[in-house]
Amino acid sequence: MTSSRPYLIRAIYEWIADNDMTPHLLVDAAPEVVVPREYVEAGRIVLNVAPMAVSALSIGNEEVTFSARFGGRPMNVIIPVDRVLAIYTRENGQGMMFAEPGDGDEPPPEGGGDDNGSGPGDSGAQKKGPSLRVVK
Repeated sequence: MTSSRPYLIRAIYEWIADNDMTPHLLVDAAPEVVVPREYVEAGRIVLNVAPMAVSALSIGNEEVTFSARFGGRPMNVIIPVDRVLAIYTRENGQGMMFAEPGDGDEPPPEGGGDDNGSGPGDSGAQKKGPSLRVVK
């Protein structure tokens, strides 16, 4: 199956906009991400993607693109969807976080083991896996 990430980004964006909140993206600013590098901190950047802050926003299945001004300079931003780490509201922080690229975005292998996440050699420790958070 294809990744659910772009579908979830689009849905959460629409939900945030419908509630008159300000959507922000937390992005892993890897080399293939086209963002203003002077605003990158610790390899990440937070971008306001509200309709009044950007133009030509497109949340596609492969990448998020838009035009915006940074420090008065226009820029075309290009973000592969697997580099979007979260979409949330500025006002109250509600939204959704995603796994880091390569950390659980792939489906588990078939016959993926027992349900409790422990097996031989695990010392009884629970493995931390994907989880869901209720968004009110």
